[in-house]
Amino acid sequence: MSSTIYNHRSLQPTVPPAQGPNQHSHVRLNEAVDTIRQEFDVISSDLGILRNQRDEYESKVTSQINELNIVRQSLYELESQHGKIRQTYEEELSRLRGELHALRQGVPAGAPHPPVGPASVGPSGPPAPPPAVPGVPPGAGSYNEPYYSRDREREREREKDRERADRERDREIRDRQREERDRDRERPPAEARDSKRIKTERMKSDTRPDHYSPSLQPPNAKLPPVGAPPALTTFQGPGLPPPPAAHAPYPPGPGNPSPAGPAEPPAASSSTLVPINNAQSGGGQFPDDLDPHNVPPELKKEGSDWFAVFNGKVKRVLDVSLVHTLMHESVVCCVRFSADGKYLATGCNRTAQIYDTKTGVKTCVLTDESAGKAGDLYIRSVCFSPDGKYLATGAEDKQIRIWDIAKKRIRNVFDGHQQEIYSLDFSLDGRLIVSGSGDKTARIWDMVDGSSKVLTINDADPVNNDAGVTSVAISPNGQLVAAGSLDTVVRIWDVGTGSLIERLRGHRDSVYSVAFTPDGKGLVSGSLDKTLKYWDVSGLLAKRKEAVANGKKDDKGSQCTMNFLGHTDYVLSVAVSHDGQWVVSGSKDRGVQFWDSHTATTQCMLQGHKNSVISIDLSPAGSILATGSGDWQARIWSYTNI
Repeated sequence: MSSTIYNHRSLQPTVPPAQGPNQHSHVRLNEAVDTIRQEFDVISSDLGILRNQRDEYESKVTSQINELNIVRQSLYELESQHGKIRQTYEEELSRLRGELHALRQGVPAGAPHPPVGPASVGPSGPPAPPPAVPGVPPGAGSYNEPYYSRDREREREREKDRERADRERDREIRDRQREERDRDRERPPAEARDSKRIKTERMKSDTRPDHYSPSLQPPNAKLPPVGAPPALTTFQGPGLPPPPAAHAPYPPGPGNPSPAGPAEPPAASSSTLVPINNAQSGGGQFPDDLDPHNVPPELKKEGSDWFAVFNGKVKRVLDVSLVHTLMHESVVCCVRFSADGKYLATGCNRTAQIYDTKTGVKTCVLTDESAGKAGDLYIRSVCFSPDGKYLATGAEDKQIRIWDIAKKRIRNVFDGHQQEIYSLDFSLDGRLIVSGSGDKTARIWDMVDGSSKVLTINDADPVNNDAGVTSVAISPNGQLVAAGSLDTVVRIWDVGTGSLIERLRGHRDSVYSVAFTPDGKGLVSGSLDKTLKYWDVSGLLAKRKEAVANGKKDDKGSQCTMNFLGHTDYVLSVAVSHDGQWVVSGSKDRGVQFWDSHTATTQCMLQGHKNSVISIDLSPAGSILATGSGDWQARIWSYTNI
């Protein structure tokens, strides 16, 4: 009995054990993780799709921009071809009218006669770019890209044939134009100087910019580039006659000799011309009828949209290449390298940009959001501080802004000029910055205490009395400030005293650019008279102090020792290479020329822009050139000795 009681099997539960709270939590956590993982996968997939769409849109936008640029260029070239054909027709019509007139007057057919009609108005130049049409986007209704390249090649071939056939006729036209210039020389001085006064007023008048890229400018838009007078625009200045032709003849002078014989001597001044390089006028410049297509291959270098022609009359020692093309949204008014050459600053409408010189990448955009939004506000001048920390900009609103580049903020604003600011230059120690304005003054500003010294022009040319300052430069030793002005004179002041110590006279039209040589002994100036001049300013300050101490007047003055002849239109910008070997100039003829600084002979002519080359600069640290143009582009070039 006892065994039965004590040996029985204990009862076991027949249901699963109860689950505790920890097991439920673990299951819910796994489910939540799975849900999050699924959502993450969905979001990642969506993100990948969005990235692909973004890349696709960016690719399309880039493609559209490139296509617009090509269409814009195509439209301009078609307009250029149309202008050439129309010009040929008008010239032929003028010739026939002249012959008919001669027959009616009983003059022998072979006798020279004055041109009649459109061909009688100055030397012919490239046709004006097509004007902007309000409400129509750039290039609208033009040709598609696939057909553009083939049409362009056919047009080039036709252009070659036409140019060869018309070369003789062009020479005859130039002969008639020379006769016109000879007659102009005999006119009263007041009439001969009218075109200069008009260009002076044009600096302050409301006209359209000289650029081919259509921009929806208001009717009273300011002239964007300092040095790009419009080609075929209606002058709206009050009480003034219509503007001259785009290539109006200039009075004969040292930089524009008369084809009929020696030019009349310039007015007596303290700066007597010493023509030590007269021999170069025949062998150092390109002929007017130069055809790039007929240049021997060894004297020519071509890119996709640019070419360089080398002077066959001198030994070729230079090679030039295009490095970067920097597209902008308006006319590029100014370009300037940093002291180390690593960065390039450009100025256009409302913005200044900074680019990496090596890569061409835009690294910084500086815009003053507090500036008024009405109308245009072109940045006419930019300049890096020597340490590269600051960028000075001068604009149409009469203010100089000093930007802290790293912070993209304005550090200082220098206010005092009464008109637009056209030029800026830092001293090498970074303490001073000099500015030039249309108000007939240059000013020296102290970066430390903000004080300024006003350099006023009180002796403007009696005939061309607008002495607005277009360009300023401070000498390497920081002792001299040079300023080119609209009244044809280059003036030099003593930085320490602010006194005017020299007037350089010799140009026959407004001076638009000045630059000191690296050693400070020379000054190069560029003018609307189509020439550059080299002035010897070595020891200028010491000579003046010695003359004052001795109570004598220095009548010798600074000498113009070289004339640079070769441009066919206004010289708008000049620069000197860091080693002093080359002088480089940009012109309204759309060309850039490299000159031997010792002989003033042309080494190379560079063509790559579709409009006026408004601004150029040479890197202080290497063989790099920058150009800014009315075609809305800045370009970086390399040049090397060979």
